[in-house]
Amino acid sequence: MSAEKKPSNNTETEIENKEWLASFRWILKHESNERAAQLLEILQDEAHKKGVSTSFHLKTPYTNTITPKEEVAYPGNLDIERNLMGYIRWNAMAMVARTNKRHAGLGGHISTYASISNLWEVGFNHFFKVDKNGKADNIYFQGHASPGIYSRAFLEGRLSEENLDNFRREVHSEKGLTSYPHPRLMPNFWNHPTVSMGLGPIQAIYQARFNKYLYQRGLIEKNEQKVWAFIGDGEMDETEARGAINIASRDKLDNLIFVVDCNLQRLDGPVRGNHKIIQELEGLFRGAGWNVLKVLWGGDWDPIFKKDKNNKLLQKLNKLTDGQLQKYAFEDGDYMKEDLFGDDEDLKKLVKNMSGEELKKLRRGGHDEVKIYNAYKKAVEHKGSPSIILAQTIKGYGQGDAGEGSNVSHQTKKMDKKELKHFRDYFDVPISDDDLEEIPFLKPEKDSEELKYLKKHRKDLGGFIPQREDNSKALEEPDEKIFEKFLKGSGDSEAATTSVLVQLLSKLLKDEKIGKLIAPIIPDESRTFGMESLFRQAGIYAPEGQKYEPVDQDSLLYYKEAKDGAILEEGITEAGCMSEFIAAGTAYLNQGINIIPFYFFYAMFGFQRTADLMWAAADAGAKGFLIGGISGRTSLPGEGLQHQDGNSHLYALTFPNIKAYDPAFAYEMAVIIQAGIKEMYVDKENICYYITAINDTYKMPKMPKNAKEGVLKGMYKFKKAPGKAADKQVHLLGSGAIMQEVIKAAEILEKDYKLQVTIWSVTSYKALYDNAIDTERENRIKSQLNPENNYIQECFKDEKGVFLAASDYVKALPEAVAKWFPKRLTTLGTDGFGRSDTREELRGFFEVNAQHIAYAALYELAAEGKIESKKLKKAAKDFKIEAKKANPRTS
Repeated sequence: MSAEKKPSNNTETEIENKEWLASFRWILKHESNERAAQLLEILQDEAHKKGVSTSFHLKTPYTNTITPKEEVAYPGNLDIERNLMGYIRWNAMAMVARTNKRHAGLGGHISTYASISNLWEVGFNHFFKVDKNGKADNIYFQGHASPGIYSRAFLEGRLSEENLDNFRREVHSEKGLTSYPHPRLMPNFWNHPTVSMGLGPIQAIYQARFNKYLYQRGLIEKNEQKVWAFIGDGEMDETEARGAINIASRDKLDNLIFVVDCNLQRLDGPVRGNHKIIQELEGLFRGAGWNVLKVLWGGDWDPIFKKDKNNKLLQKLNKLTDGQLQKYAFEDGDYMKEDLFGDDEDLKKLVKNMSGEELKKLRRGGHDEVKIYNAYKKAVEHKGSPSIILAQTIKGYGQGDAGEGSNVSHQTKKMDKKELKHFRDYFDVPISDDDLEEIPFLKPEKDSEELKYLKKHRKDLGGFIPQREDNSKALEEPDEKIFEKFLKGSGDSEAATTSVLVQLLSKLLKDEKIGKLIAPIIPDESRTFGMESLFRQAGIYAPEGQKYEPVDQDSLLYYKEAKDGAILEEGITEAGCMSEFIAAGTAYLNQGINIIPFYFFYAMFGFQRTADLMWAAADAGAKGFLIGGISGRTSLPGEGLQHQDGNSHLYALTFPNIKAYDPAFAYEMAVIIQAGIKEMYVDKENICYYITAINDTYKMPKMPKNAKEGVLKGMYKFKKAPGKAADKQVHLLGSGAIMQEVIKAAEILEKDYKLQVTIWSVTSYKALYDNAIDTERENRIKSQLNPENNYIQECFKDEKGVFLAASDYVKALPEAVAKWFPKRLTTLGTDGFGRSDTREELRGFFEVNAQHIAYAALYELAAEGKIESKKLKKAAKDFKIEAKKANPRTS
């Protein structure tokens, strides 16, 4: 039959179909799967050339990806491992149940670990590694299942019974255990914070990418370190869990493995009651270029599928909703026998010799160690793309009436004697009926076969996990000369603090001591911040190099991508950049190397947009510089409501280990950066710096004498009023973008109103606030009725006059420290929504320009009777202060 000739009738079509199938089956039998896939791809390409439309299936049938024929034998002793699993499951349950028995409402989760436990134990016994240099696999454990990790560590001898008995009681006992993976609270144990949900997956992706980056730049040796992320299927609804999966495939992150615990259930009910979450995720990740492995059915299902010659069972499973699958987990086996197999004679034959009880015991793939092992092995050995394992499990597995497969299983925290008995019997836990209600913690004998097995496997794999240690060495300080230039001022030239920062960064990148350790991170705003000068100097990291000629190749500042590029230019993704910052900022813990990240972002899209990830960074112990630019509500003309930042420094107040600065001058920026490098990387303090920068240009003054200490403490006297202190003295406090307006206001008050004006530069309201509340607490705790002064009180103890603070942030920022001033502090700020206009108009609108600052100072003097009211009225007219002007906060 010629290639163009069509079969003349159905019989010929059927014969031809059989011939094609026979040929393809021969290939499957005698050649590799890769060869079969290659032939299919060739045929599909040929069809496309001829204009033949073919359907492309991203979803495979609802069965295991790895066939029984492909499986290798399990390398461990399943009897011993299951004995150990019984102990670990029991103690994980006991932690939560005992705690809530004594203190109702402390909470905790039993059912999540019951679901994921087999997935973890196969990893612990056979895959999770620590290399010879102490670098462990990065594992993002599903946070709600933390009791299982504690329970295993108890058997390993790393945690005591007292630890377990004080789960979620960290204040009550120094040996208490934190609710979820929180490195901040358990710094020698946890590595990665994974609650809030959704943050683990995106952090894992960028951790895997950053590990490759470190290797490409020659900062670490090549290793087999893997990044594992264990995620709940309900958690995959989070934007952060899905949003960066293309990055992983684009960069060929074969060091990354997602394991999704598909128990088909979220907190309140099914994840996809009317649909199939596993199929949805398979299509999503296959479409994104991931290697997808489905582990749906345990080995005891294999004989049933083998007998299903006409694929009727598979066809039914393909159509079955997740809600109905959960019904099978919840009901007895007779229900499943009738509903799944009872409506077709061929299906009935598949299970005719099986009772309902036997059907109930059929395991889902995520509870079968052999199936899990084979999937992990495939994923670990896979090259060229990331892998995702979709493992079907049952929430509350083994709990019976205490929440197995039920819609309330997530809230299960207690178990009665009947439920405890079922749990014990199901997992063959060695405990008598008489001891059940005490819910004791159990552990095999010290020299038992089980404990020897557990410890040997961890020893063979390199050590215990999770475990955290800082193996990095303190850095030497960079060359002092890098910073000296910026202390001298700019003379007649004008500069912006953004350009100052870029110049500093350029010099630091060249420093012999720390240059190679600096990692600039930018969403997609390099040119906005004037950072394009760094492209040619440092290069933009691209794992495959630059495979094209950039359109600006002939220019000095062309877009240069390189395999060993230092700049992490992540595209338009603040969440991705923040995740990259966490990976870089914790490299001292995870890689034993100090990396100094500088993450540049529009300030409004920092704390406001990714504050949850910033909190995760604080929890993880990330170090580095967060650079908010362009800062302030009025410093970004023309952009309007969405872009203008009047809030970030207020957000920063809530982060205990972040130091926040809003510098106005080049020398302030230089002093802060130098101090930050020393504090974080030389002195090895566990903190992070947030610094805001502006692109408004003006002449940069020389650093006043003895100002350095005040710059770092948050405030110093920028310009002292001449002569002795007087009643008509005015103290103006300025910072960041509004400092120039404060300087102009001082000139007006001195020249036109003959007032004595002292200007204070406030570099950090957070530093002032932290010092004040800490000092106040110390005085109270020590019962000091003659209290020590805080830094604000020390600065102003001999000062008179009126006090006014103006910033480009909401008034609540200076108001946070107002109580510690000698008298009332008047605050001007930018409360309200942003607007599009020029800087001059915006500052007039928000009443933070020089005229409003000067007028507010005169108002305070008039209120105290220090100047006549008619002078105030004249000033209002001169400054065009409109009494009927709309309130910027509400208009």
